[in-house]
Formats: sequence, C-alpha cells, structure tokens
Amino acid sequence: MASDTATDLRVERKPKLSETVVAAIRKQLQAGEILPGHKLPTEGQLTETFGVSRTVIREALAKLAADGLVEARQGAGVFVTEHISTMFGALAADMGSKDSIALNVLEVRLAIEIESAGLAAIRCNAAQEAAIQEAFFEFERLLLASEPTGPADLAFHRAIASATNNPFYVEMLDVLGRRAIPCDVTSPWSTELVQSDTYQRGLQREHLVILNAITSGDAEAAREAMRAHLSASQQRYRERLHARQVFYASSVKGAAGE
Repeated sequence: MASDTATDLRVERKPKLSETVVAAIRKQLQAGEILPGHKLPTEGQLTETFGVSRTVIREALAKLAADGLVEARQGAGVFVTEHISTMFGALAADMGSKDSIALNVLEVRLAIEIESAGLAAIRCNAAQEAAIQEAFFEFERLLLASEPTGPADLAFHRAIASATNNPFYVEMLDVLGRRAIPCDVTSPWSTELVQSDTYQRGLQREHLVILNAITSGDAEAAREAMRAHLSASQQRYRERLHARQVFYASSVKGAAGE
C-alpha cells in the first residue's frame, strides 16, 4: 500500500529553461539554419528571442560549448564549430540504441495494453472510469496550455491498467515509466524537440475512441481501439526516425563534400 502511495506521488521533471534553449538551438544547427563557422546571434538577441534571462542564455551556451557544438571567441562572439556535421553523424549512431529501446517498449505495450483495455471495459467501476476520464481531460488541458502532455498520456494508460483490477498490469506500466511514452518532448527517446498540436490532437482522438469503448463496456471495441492507437504510435515513431536518419545522412555527405 505504501508503495502504491509513493508511486501516485511521483511527478515528472519539467525541463529547465536552459535545456529548452539548448534543444531549440540544436534543432537550428541540425537544420542548417546556422552553418559551421558562422556566428550565433548575440546574447541580447537570444534573450529577446527566447524570452529568458541572460543567465539562462549563458547556461545554454555553456552546455552547447561543452558538447563541442559552439565555441566562444574573445571579443568576437560565439561561433558554430566547423566539425558539427560530423558530430551530428556520431550522435545519430548513439541514438540508434535508444531508438531500438523505444520501439521495443511500444511492442511490449501492444502485448500488455490491448488486453488491459478489454478487461477495463468489463471490470471498471465508477471511480475507475472517472479516473480514466480525468486523465483524458488533463491531457486536453495540457495541450491547450502548450505544455508537454506525456505525464497525462501515461496517466491515461495507467488508469486503464488500474481499471483491470489486476495490479500486475499497473506494475508493468510503472516499470516502463517515462519510457512508455517515447514520443513526448520530455522523453529521452523523443524524436521531436517541439510539441506538434496536430500530432497531439491525433493522439487525443485515439484516446477518445478508447475511452468511449471502455465506458460503453464494449471489450472487443476497447481492444481494437487500443491496438489501433499503439500500432499507430509505432508507425509514427518509425516515420520520424526515418526522417531524422535521412537528415543525418545528408549532413554527413555535406561534411564530406559529396
């Protein structure tokens, strides 16, 4: 019982402001918006662009410099390093193992959560149904506030697992933790640096189909809705991986002068 209480009290760590700035600048570098050898905007300009303090900007630039992506030149400013394309190629190789983990997690979730949804449709009581609905509307609230929806997404699936009245379904999701939602921007397995409203709206529509099936007590419809949702998640993740791999390949070719 104490363990369950501790789990309920866990909160997701929100990214620091400097991490958000680092992610945005990395995205610009990867997209070639700022080329190797070129100067970054001034500290004052970055402060205005991101709406943060100079301290946050300095912390972000220090992180980028520590990663070897930029270098400060006395009296001249901060410049993108010349070997950045090669570095992003190495980053792609490192991400490969993480990508495999994310896809493996989604595969495991398919095996677990299809039946979880079916059992929830049969067994859930009024309080459990309300918990599923609450997580659904929390996702909507976060989406409207342009905040990461991952915590509410996981809470939605966890509430369904709880509604099976079999504690091992909940335990399995708790073991996966943040890995269960690899496409959220706060996840270390994320393929995106910016939350897409269109993408999140699609997820919420899929959640609604699952929710309606469970509240209707239709076990087969609930299973099929969960299967469709998680299968679509797998496909979306693969598509983003492919797009990223194409970008990295072109970056490496560009660095080699091909």
